[in-house]
Amino acid sequence: MLTTREAAQRLGVSLRTVQLWVEADILPAARTPGGHRRIPYNAVEALALSTGLGGDPSTMRGRRDGEMAARSRPMDVLIVADDPQWQAQCDQALAPFGSAVTLRYAETGYLALLQIGQKVPDLLITHLELPGMDGMAMLHTLERAESISGLRVLVMTPLDDHELARRGGLPPSVERMPWPASAEAVAVRVGRWLLGQRVS
Repeated sequence: MLTTREAAQRLGVSLRTVQLWVEADILPAARTPGGHRRIPYNAVEALALSTGLGGDPSTMRGRRDGEMAARSRPMDVLIVADDPQWQAQCDQALAPFGSAVTLRYAETGYLALLQIGQKVPDLLITHLELPGMDGMAMLHTLERAESISGLRVLVMTPLDDHELARRGGLPPSVERMPWPASAEAVAVRVGRWLLGQRVS
């Protein structure tokens, strides 16, 4: 069993990142009688292998496994948001994933459609309130073009079900996250999708 600090060192991420992953059930953890978290070594190694995290491949059980993880294709994430400060926070929150995640940005729904036309991302994260073409119009355009089929989409919005329905509703495959949301919370979602992608 590892402490959260030992797990963070093994994965090459911050202590807070490991704490978030435990809270999000990405990493299983037990509590000692004193209330401290202990994380199974095998779970940490599995996460390191599936994501390519962790600095020194010699700490893995086999160098071959490390090489396989390094060859894995990075997850392509397109974030649609017109707030440069929030984009920078996402950069920082997703930095622990290193080369396992590639980030792209678009400031409007129109620019996002252009990027998606050139290369469909593995994951689209978007605000609904955007200048020009908003996120809702972009999603309905993707739905009509069937570009949204098989695309993971996370929408961040303060709107409730009633207001979303009034504006045309979200495509059924879209996940929703209440807004405002921290960049760390978004990183937790990306971590879950990344694990799913690597396992599949």
